[in-house]
Parts: sequence; structure tokens; C-alpha cells
Amino acid sequence: MHHWQQLKTGLLMVLSLGLFVVGFGVSAHAATTATIVSQSSMTPTTYVRKAATGWTYNLDTSGSTVTFGAKSHYLANYPSTTWEATKKMTLKKNGANYLYYYISNVGNTVHGWILHGYLKAGATTATVVGMAKKELGKPYSYGGNGPSAFDCSGLTTYVYKNAADKTLPRTAQAQYNTYAHVSSSNLKQGDLAFFGGSTSSISHVGIYVGDGKMIDAQNYGVITEAISAPWWHLVGYARPMSLS
Repeated sequence: MHHWQQLKTGLLMVLSLGLFVVGFGVSAHAATTATIVSQSSMTPTTYVRKAATGWTYNLDTSGSTVTFGAKSHYLANYPSTTWEATKKMTLKKNGANYLYYYISNVGNTVHGWILHGYLKAGATTATVVGMAKKELGKPYSYGGNGPSAFDCSGLTTYVYKNAADKTLPRTAQAQYNTYAHVSSSNLKQGDLAFFGGSTSSISHVGIYVGDGKMIDAQNYGVITEAISAPWWHLVGYARPMSLS
């Protein structure tokens, strides 16, 4: 009798485990669907992650129904990425509406749909400085806007537009006049350094990249050099936007 009770208990455990596995398998493979409330393109806007959480998804659309595919990218793995949102979609799931953005990184190598609450507006220092570094070695050209050649303000304009979707005024003087000035003690990577005869005679601009250095376009092309170089007269600094 004792052995029969043990066997009975063991069989019940096996059956219960089997049902659990089967049930889990069905649940794990059940596709999540939602109804499209609205969808549209949007003015390209840059975002960074709000916290180290959130996934992007692949969404399959059929008529007014959306099926959530596999999770594709976890924001925790992208701490220094600037994302650009170009499309938006409001979906109804379980009686509630949720707004999703279609996002991609600057190089468009990582993309997907994500719940908008995982993002906040802005751009990252790493993206701006990284874009500036990609232009190193390109030649100087007066009036050059890139991507093959630059003058000084052409470089800063190009970098901010492509790294942070931020449109800067075209000339160094206009950039200096437009943005909030910062002191050397508050200088951050991505800030702009301005040079010239005076505040009303700005003739050169570069992007501060840390350690007293900047990336700028000058006669020798796009290079990294010290801000305190003797051939430049520093006038001041300005911050086009706050970077995360």
C-alpha cells in the first residue's frame, strides 16, 4: 500500500508537469495582436532611452490588425545611442490605447517598433562626438557642407544635423549668436568652441571632444587639435543642445 501511494504520487507529479509544459508551450507561442487606431509618418525626431528597459519589436500588419513578432533589440544594450523616430502607430490592446514609434539608430543598422514611454527626447554625446570623429581626415573646402569636404561651420552643421537631427545656423557667427554660452568650467563634450577677434567677429568654430581638444575643419582638413593652439584666439563656448 505504501509503494502504491508513492507510485500514485509520482504519476500525478509527472502528469502535472506535463500539463504545465504543454500549457507553457502554448502560452509561449501565442501571438500577441492589436488593432490599429491610427498610423502615420512623423517629422524625424531624436530620442534617447529613458531607462535601461524596453524592447523593440517587429510588427506585422494585416489590414487593421497588428501581430507582435519577436523582440529584436533591448535598450539596455544601447546606453549611448541616439534614436530617430520616423513613424508612429497607436494600437489598441486589451481595451487600452498605446503609442508606438518606429525608431532606428544613426546608421540605420538597428531598428524596430517601441512603446514611446521608454524614450525621452534628446541625443547622446557619444553620437555627436562619434559623428565628428567619422569625418576626421576629410579635406577643407570653403563653403563645404559635406559629406566629402567641409569648412568649419559646415562641419558643425553637418554633425549636429546627422547625429542629433538639430539644424544649426550655417555660419560660425550665427551659431555663436544663437545658442546659450557656457563657461570653460561648465564645458561638456559636444559644445562648440568659437574663435575670432571678438564676440562680433567670429571666424572659426570647432566641436569640443574632451581633454582640452576639439575636432574642427581648417586648412589641414578635419583634424583633432588643442583648443588653446596659438593660431586661434578663443572667444567662448556655446551649447546647441543638451546631450545625454
